Amino acid sequence: MQASAETPSENVTVTATKSREVLGKFTKAFATPTIILGKIARWERRICPVVVGQNPHFTAFIMQRVKYVALAAGAPVNTDASCKPNIEIVFTTTPQALLDNVRKNDPVYLGYATTIAQQVALAAVTRPIQAWYTTETIDLNGARSLDNGRPLGEGIEIFRKSQNPIFVSKVTRSNGNRINDGVHSGFNHIMIVVDTTKVADQTVVLLADYISMLALTQLSSLDACQQLPSIVNLLAADCSHAVEGLTQFDLAYLQGVYKMGAGKSLALQRNDIADAMTDTLK
Repeated sequence: MQASAETPSENVTVTATKSREVLGKFTKAFATPTIILGKIARWERRICPVVVGQNPHFTAFIMQRVKYVALAAGAPVNTDASCKPNIEIVFTTTPQALLDNVRKNDPVYLGYATTIAQQVALAAVTRPIQAWYTTETIDLNGARSLDNGRPLGEGIEIFRKSQNPIFVSKVTRSNGNRINDGVHSGFNHIMIVVDTTKVADQTVVLLADYISMLALTQLSSLDACQQLPSIVNLLAADCSHAVEGLTQFDLAYLQGVYKMGAGKSLALQRNDIADAMTDTLK
């Protein structure tokens, strides 16, 4: 990893006004719904990032960058120096060994899985920088229920996919409105693993911005080259759309995620994000 820690450019020159249609497609390409609710998750808990496996200078820079981007996006940030980490950023030369250990001892950190085979698949390291998301359901009364795929306690069946019922661990209360039922998807924990053997040619600035994006939203595809300038193009295969850091489209997307109606349906959430991006980028 290169040692540069300069402040990245936050501006991208826009030669023409981007249409609402283009921004809508950008939003659909980015947004990943949760399995339980089929909605876009975001942080409703205050974020507390921790970075391990780097020297103190890089560690401090990356942690502060994640918090800075979170504040700019409108995400809640925990300012307590002794807060319990819920975003773990690990730099390692042996990422698969790390994930094998997580699967063995802390499989909940891999994300939603109902079988051992699904856990094994989730634990496979396939990218230089990869994130694993543990999500939770927040009901109308604010009760939180971990999306763990197991019918614990008085769990109820939410819906049936093929022959496998999907459960949450507590009864979820909603207002019954199909447009906005008041039930949210949120992040409970995010683990981001960086394979240091594959990112040695990247500056800490670019890595910090890429990590910040993964720490604040779950993206649909990191391998596709985005039509609009985006930090996610950094590690996309055969992508010539080079960027110097987090772009105004990335930030506008994140701001849209943290402004959207959290209880709305997926389609309406995407509309909220695209509308917010349109307003921001005018």
